[in-house]
Amino acid sequence: MHDADSKYAHFGWFKRRKHINVDDITLVDRDMLKRAVGAAALGNAMEWFDFGVYGYIAVVIGRVFFPSVDATAQLIATFATFTVAFLVRPLGGMVFGPLGDKYGRQKILAVTMIMMASSTFCIGLIPSYNSIGLWAPALLLLARMIQGFSTGGEYGGAATFIAEYSTDKSRGFMGSWMEFGTLGGYVAGAGAVTILQLTLVDSQMTSWGWRIPFLVAGPLGLLGLYMRNKLEETPAFQNYTEEAQKREREKPGWRDLFVVHWRQLAKCIGLVLVFNVTYYMVLTYMPSYLSVTLGYPETKGLLLIILVMLVMMPLNIVGGLFSDRLGRRPMIIGACLALFFLAIPSLWLIQSNNDWMIFFGLMLLGISLVCFTSSMPATLPALFYTPVRYTALSFAFNLSVSIFGGTTPLITAWLIRRTDNLMFPAYYLMGAAIIGILTMLTVKETARLPLRGSPPAVGTEEELEAFMKGNKPLTVDLKLPPISQNENS
Repeated sequence: MHDADSKYAHFGWFKRRKHINVDDITLVDRDMLKRAVGAAALGNAMEWFDFGVYGYIAVVIGRVFFPSVDATAQLIATFATFTVAFLVRPLGGMVFGPLGDKYGRQKILAVTMIMMASSTFCIGLIPSYNSIGLWAPALLLLARMIQGFSTGGEYGGAATFIAEYSTDKSRGFMGSWMEFGTLGGYVAGAGAVTILQLTLVDSQMTSWGWRIPFLVAGPLGLLGLYMRNKLEETPAFQNYTEEAQKREREKPGWRDLFVVHWRQLAKCIGLVLVFNVTYYMVLTYMPSYLSVTLGYPETKGLLLIILVMLVMMPLNIVGGLFSDRLGRRPMIIGACLALFFLAIPSLWLIQSNNDWMIFFGLMLLGISLVCFTSSMPATLPALFYTPVRYTALSFAFNLSVSIFGGTTPLITAWLIRRTDNLMFPAYYLMGAAIIGILTMLTVKETARLPLRGSPPAVGTEEELEAFMKGNKPLTVDLKLPPISQNENS
């Protein structure tokens, strides 16, 4: 019987030995690491600026593209178009993931940036339903599909890029900046919509005001593309590519992904489920839930969400530090438990019609979400080996987001309309929390350890010297999964 080491043994760092040499350790370029984190965070911010704007301006988009007497029907149609982008995300992941594993993370992230910025910019140019009829929602649908396709390669690539550039002891902290960018994009999107609503009357907002946030994506995309083109490839991918060329071995394909790594794929899907259901429930659906379902003033609801996100941003960085020190498992399991027990009390507070109580209820959910946003960017890439990391993470992440995360606003709005039960958001979150706990119990702790199959990574000469002085055993997961289900030895 063959061990899967035979599949990966041609990479130098998979040699089984008790001690390691100085040449085996990756010394991370701190300046390049900072630039890599900044470029990835900016790309994420631009992506979620658009998604945030779309969610916060959903009521206006419904009036522009889906004329209807029923405001709830407009909202559902708008979120249906929002959801379509998520349905094509797995296709984007299946295309960009293998390209990223074959040609490099940096090149593919530049391509996804161009596609994402262009499609977002085009949304701001689409005429209304009253001008061109059914062509208006059709063009909106097409632009959203292009956005979703490009986004399919964005998160997996950005998370992989930061994880492979980071040192072992700071991977959680560095990864938390990616979600800092996400929250920053949400805040910018919500802030832009709020300013427009405060300065424009309804007729101006419906006529042309809603277009402004989408048109901003053009210059933002050019800035992000410039930053990403200035980056070098990650050390882990460079080492892997050099070894693969030296040994003239083929890189793993889709069969290897599903046969060898299916357990890790399933774990990734489960973790992404609870992460993104919470994300889209709190940051995308709640503004519409407050205004359309509860009748709360739309502008006040947006301001409360912005305040929640502003508090979450610094907490996210603190959470990244804690995930490096306490571990990923305590952070994520703790977040799931908090979500399960606080979901119903939070919804009671949100339904109170009292500004402070609503804010407190949203903040309880936001703090639970912070534990996910600060830990997941380091947890998910660590599930996979370098040869398949971009592909596996992009596929599993986008599949889970498409089925569970992106559909959250649509399904929740539909369930409330059919049942008149305002507590469905809480029940939805509790179900996701249970899945998250069960999944995380099967995941090994990865804090302060090298990525799977990679050598240790340090940030300074002093850390390298201290590491070698101790001549520590190699704390890297060298035992690879079997090549097939029947080859278990």
